[in-house]
Amino acid sequence: MTGVDTNIIVRLLTGDDPGQSEKARALLKKQDVFIPETILLEAEWVLRHAYHFRAAAIHTAFVKLCGLPNVILPNPHRMQTALQWYEDGMDFADALHLAASQACGAFYSFDQKFVRKAEGRGQCKVKEP
Repeated sequence: MTGVDTNIIVRLLTGDDPGQSEKARALLKKQDVFIPETILLEAEWVLRHAYHFRAAAIHTAFVKLCGLPNVILPNPHRMQTALQWYEDGMDFADALHLAASQACGAFYSFDQKFVRKAEGRGQCKVKEP
């Protein structure tokens, strides 16, 4: 198994550098690849801000990537939950933070939009302090 950096994921999903994109594809075809949640978190930000990808396109790409048989995630269930909430309109970072905090009784945030979008999601209640 080998780990990959955000730039490998970005090259794979954008194809913006043909040489690096081909190397990224070849890497994912040949090996089991570990992708930490932090890599996907950063990749989502880069794809949204630098490449102007829409959330739906990022969601689709991440679902396909995470579903590959040789992709290993630290917590597949948590990522699946975060991706579902992201698809439902929650910010990806917020969704991932909330999915990672499900063992907590409460999750506090000053972000009112996050508090509203998180209502009824999971076992952890999101609220303002």
